Amino acid sequence: MGIGISNIGEWIYLLSLNITVLNMTDNKLAVSLLYIIVPLATIATNFWGGSLIDRMNKRKLLISLDFIRAGLIVLLPFIPNLMYIYIIVFFINMASSIFSSTSIVYMTKLIPQQDRKSFNTLHSLVTSGAFFTGPAIAGILFIIWDSNTAIYFNAIALCISGVIMLFMPDLEESLEVSPYDRMSLQLLRKDWSSVIQFSKRNRFIIIVYILFQGVLLILASAVDSLEVAFSTEVLGLSESKYGFLVSISGVGIIVGSILNVLVFKRLCVGFLIGVSTIFVSAGYVVYGFSNDFVQAAIGFFILAFFTAPANSGFLTFYQNSVSVDMMGRISSIYQFVSSVYIVFLTVLLGIIAEVISIKIAVHIGTVLMFCVSLILCWTLHKKFDLNVNSGE
Repeated sequence: MGIGISNIGEWIYLLSLNITVLNMTDNKLAVSLLYIIVPLATIATNFWGGSLIDRMNKRKLLISLDFIRAGLIVLLPFIPNLMYIYIIVFFINMASSIFSSTSIVYMTKLIPQQDRKSFNTLHSLVTSGAFFTGPAIAGILFIIWDSNTAIYFNAIALCISGVIMLFMPDLEESLEVSPYDRMSLQLLRKDWSSVIQFSKRNRFIIIVYILFQGVLLILASAVDSLEVAFSTEVLGLSESKYGFLVSISGVGIIVGSILNVLVFKRLCVGFLIGVSTIFVSAGYVVYGFSNDFVQAAIGFFILAFFTAPANSGFLTFYQNSVSVDMMGRISSIYQFVSSVYIVFLTVLLGIIAEVISIKIAVHIGTVLMFCVSLILCWTLHKKFDLNVNSGE
């Protein structure tokens, strides 16, 4: 309930903020800058965030972050200056970045290992459902009230999420390490060193992590940044047809998530990660090389359909492979690296799109995604026998 309410609220907030900034400036570039703030906030947070997460009470930290984000969001409608809005959004995204890493650690501690795969399929269904229901609720709120009221609804959603967390068990009543350890460069250097040592000892885990994030986070984000321009300029879709295309991906996510809960959870984790990632990247390739709406829609449905099983399989693999005592530092540091690459590849593909063509840029991005997914599947196949009934 907490995750679902929070995610629905975040979608309402995102769309509401887009409309608020567009109404203030009548400038699409000003809106696009909101999306650049997300990886920048992650970069600014995650090189030290893991050290904080692993040394604090996870439940109390999650509750605090929910209420902090709610308080900051309430301020947004009262700020007339665009620069101050960007600054507050930056801090909101910093809190969201820490919340994301903390929630994974808390869920790993809370859910027994034998139940994680089932729980993660439900987790994917809830987060995917938010992708579909959040914008729908936002649209209704826009009709009845305005974007500012919708922003308040997100603050209320985060408060409800925080209240729900108050009733969750405290898994760390006595921490071995004091939560008041002073943050310092020496401490950060020590934590980075421990993550590097872990990576050297567990190369297979880190290789799978890097390859998976490379496909579903880094390259996907870079290609998605060109999605609107590619759909309208290359495919010649109208705004209404593009909206319908996005709706098809929403349907694909919901159907894939439901089947993930009912059927895919019985498959082995290695199979879920490897095969699903190949289909996700194949969907991107179909979309990237499409010439009309129908081909693009097929690609969108395929990539959306297999996103849920890929994510739930990877989350289960990560939770079962990484020590929970180091999970905050490992996820934060590698997300920091991922965000750097997201910014770099987004800019690179943007330059290729500007200098050569959008079509070539999308072709390069989608083909690269497919190649990396093949490497990931081959890596998993070497380690596991990717038998669909395997318990691995």
